[in-house]
Order: sequence, then C-alpha cells, then structure tokens
Amino acid sequence: MQIPISGSQQPMTIQHARLRDGEEPVDIFINQGTIAGIAPAMAPQGLVLDAEGGRVTPPLVDPHIHLDAVLTEGFPAPNRSGTLLEGIQRWSERKPYLTQADVIKRAEEAIRWHVGQGVLAIRTHVDICDPDLTALKALIEVREHIKDWVTLQIVAFPQDGIYCFPDGPELLEESLRLGADVVGGIPHYEWTREDGIRDVELVFRLAQQYGKGIDIHCDETDDDHSRFLETVANLTRQSTLAGRVAASHTTALGSYSDVYAFKIVRMLAQAHVHIVANPLDNIVLQGRFDTYPKRRGMTRVKELLQAGVTVAAGHDSIIDPWYPLGSASQLFVASMLAHIGQLTGSEELPWVWDSITTAAARVMGLPNYGIAEGQPANIVVFEEPSTVDLIRVLPRPRWVLSRGMIVAASHAPKTQVWWNGKAQSVTFRRTSDAAMPPGL
Repeated sequence: MQIPISGSQQPMTIQHARLRDGEEPVDIFINQGTIAGIAPAMAPQGLVLDAEGGRVTPPLVDPHIHLDAVLTEGFPAPNRSGTLLEGIQRWSERKPYLTQADVIKRAEEAIRWHVGQGVLAIRTHVDICDPDLTALKALIEVREHIKDWVTLQIVAFPQDGIYCFPDGPELLEESLRLGADVVGGIPHYEWTREDGIRDVELVFRLAQQYGKGIDIHCDETDDDHSRFLETVANLTRQSTLAGRVAASHTTALGSYSDVYAFKIVRMLAQAHVHIVANPLDNIVLQGRFDTYPKRRGMTRVKELLQAGVTVAAGHDSIIDPWYPLGSASQLFVASMLAHIGQLTGSEELPWVWDSITTAAARVMGLPNYGIAEGQPANIVVFEEPSTVDLIRVLPRPRWVLSRGMIVAASHAPKTQVWWNGKAQSVTFRRTSDAAMPPGL
C-alpha cells in the first residue's frame, strides 16, 4: 500500500500490529501525535496503515556514531591498510577541509539514512580537537534543525587526546559551554598511563560540574595492559553519576585474562556503568597485529549481559576513514553483534534486539521510550513478524512514525523466482509447519 509521507500529524490507525513476538496482533490508534489506544479489532479512525501481522516496534536507537566524519572516506586519501591508526591519520588530514556547511550536509544525509532504517534517536561523538570547534558548531545546528522528529545527542570527543593535544582541556570545557550534551574522553590514546588516568578524571570532574552524562572511548585496543575501564568503574562508584556513564568499545576486555576480566565485569555491574559495543568497526579494526588465531576484537558482550550490565550496540562509522561500508542499518549492527558475540541462543537473541532498542535507549537516557497508551507515537512498522526475522532478513521498515508523523516509508517489490515452470513468490519467512518433521 502506497502511503504518502505527509510530515504532519493526523489521526491514524495501525491495524494488525504485532507488538511482541508470538502475541496476537492488535490495533493502535494515534491522535495528535500520541498513542491514544491499543486494543484488538478497534474501529479504524483516520488514515489506516495495515501492518498485516508484521512486527511493530519503538524506534531503533543508534547510541554511537561519528556524524562529523560520515561520508568522508577516500579524501584526501583512502585508508589503504584499513587499520585504526591509519584511519585516525586520514581523519587528521581531512579535518583542515572541514566547514560547517560540509559537516551539516554530510551529517544530515546520514541522519536521513538512519530515519529510513527506523532510527529516531542518535548519539554522535564529535571531534573537538579543533581550535575552531567547526564540527561541534555544525552539529549543534543540525540538532536544532531535526529536534521535532529525531533526538540527537552530542558527545564532546577529544579524538587526538586531551593531554597530548594543544589546549585539550580548554577545548573540552568550551564544548560543554557551547552545548555538547555528553562528556567524552579517550584515555588509551594519551601518551602515558598517568595522562590516561588524568583524562578520565577530568571527564568526571567536568561532567559533575556541568551536569552532563559521560561516554568515553575506553580501551579500544587489543592491548591487555590498557586498563582504564577499572578507573571508569571506580570513579562512577564514587560519584553520583551511576546510570549516566557509558564506556564505548572496551575491546581490551576481550584480551584480559579471565581472572581480571571477571573482576572488571563485576565492578561495571556494581557501579552501573553501561557498555556500548560497535561490532562493525571493532571486527575490522581490532586483531590487526594478530597472525592466527585472530581475536574477534570485541568486548565480552555475553559475560557483561550475564552479569546484568546494560550493553548497547552502535553503528560507529558510515563510509569514513575507519569503515568504508555501512548504510545506517541498526539491524545489520544487531546481526553482526549476534554473530561476533556468539549470541544466537534462543535466550540470547532477545539481548541482541535490546542492544539497538531498550538498552540503547537506556544508555541515551531517553524518556517515554516504548509503545504504550499515552506515549508519543514514535513507531516503526516492519513486514516481518518477529525480531529474530528482523535480525535475519535485515529489512527496511514499511513506515516510520515520529510523534504521529509518517517520516519514512519503503515500498520494496516482492521477490519472485521461476520454479517448476511458473513464477512463485519468495517471502524469506519460515512457514508455521516448516520446522516440523515430515508426517507430523
């Protein structure tokens, strides 16, 4: 069904919407941008969208992306080795060409991709190692422009380090005064361990001074001697910031001895520190110094989840110096997380779904997240009936609603194959009896 994108609120009914896996479909009535009713077989009012038993979800959430760097891969030079360090070098060569107009154009293009994939909440890290803070100012403008339909949080991120970049502490604090939402750091990139600890300590001090949350690039390395995560956990425990601190990447946790890793996971759980894994970049950037066997290059997601730690998953890069691929699909991120983290058990796949929805919303501190009466009508409608199908098939949504406005729609053609002399439709879904042995 072709439904026009109106960009305006109007009464509507979503029929035959499956809100949870295995449950019977319901209808959802939306009025004035709010979910006004949820019940089976409601009398349709206003515009009617028929979900046809497809899974209807809250918006997907991307808790970690670098919008200032998206769509820059290849200029002024490509990352020929594909390594993290060359990516940082290539980005440093690109930064002199940044203008506010350039950043705005690329960031808004990537956000449109996100919206088309069902993502309505994004946390972007913005490089503030720039005396003019060009990218930060541009993304503050973007945040204002899209605030009525997309939530954008900005992390002040010192890509080149706080203490090994001129005026690093001053630039970080100025970023907060200008309007960054979250304080970032990168302790493992400082020149000495002592400066790495100072990096984390300054982040906590500024977060408390300015009333901000924290999201630190932490231990993004294969080096098992990179152990700033324990400092993050300890300072969180000593502060009033529990539940507002995230550590991103933490890939060194995958290289720690099991004894030390057990200690750190317990510390993170007790301190209520969130973890953001980034499986797309992590799997290609880490393990580069290994011959064989090669490490997976990702944090210990399964062990963290089993300990009760909130673990979210971010896209991290889209066609930038670190990752030349990507389409803003958080479903693809979830699929990679399931594969790399070996999270394909029946009790584990729901964790994977949470990593791009409820857990990611918790990391961002999003209020009013979820589908319930009285909540804002932020809704994504898929054709597939279950979250496992979404992670498996990686579809684009049929419709994306932000505060009751249809902000994205996809009308993919059906797939047919020539089979036994005629065209037959392929849905890529398992029929209800396909799992049963013959004769049962």
